[in-house]
Amino acid sequence: MDDAAAEAEALRLRLAAVARKWLEDPRADSAGNITHAASQKGHALNSLVLAGARISLSEHGRVVCSFQVPPPLTDSDGTWHAGALAAAVDNMCSAVVFTVVGAPTATVHYGLSYFSPVACNDEVQLDGRVVGRKGKLTAAVVRVRKMGSGELVAIGRQWMTPAWPTKSNKSRSNL
Repeated sequence: MDDAAAEAEALRLRLAAVARKWLEDPRADSAGNITHAASQKGHALNSLVLAGARISLSEHGRVVCSFQVPPPLTDSDGTWHAGALAAAVDNMCSAVVFTVVGAPTATVHYGLSYFSPVACNDEVQLDGRVVGRKGKLTAAVVRVRKMGSGELVAIGRQWMTPAWPTKSNKSRSNL
């Protein structure tokens, strides 16, 4: 393996590790460090929607985690609240896109299809993958399944872009 390939692989591993750390604790900054500034940025919702998540895979373009739906994330029927599910999918998409682009992201387009409710304390798996890139945009898909039965709960699809200019997404417009 030549030096360039070794450096590229090291970068991929570092980005996957940062994404993993961020999902485990959303107060982490884009370098994976928990700093006073990062912890003060109002990550209460992010911390709640994936509380207790166990990351089983974090690699370039793919992140898989599982967690048990806690009572604070349920609606009046005792099932996983749609908004909490949507926020969890958004967090997963951000993490998986980060493993590819190496920068915090902003959502440009969001779509979520619900298929089945999840009861309180049921365990679910979120499997996020980068499925395409076009210019500054990166597409990610997250599939949410019940752990016991494998039943499909929801599929989220997002187009994302880096939240601030990076070397690869700077505008070339003269406007």
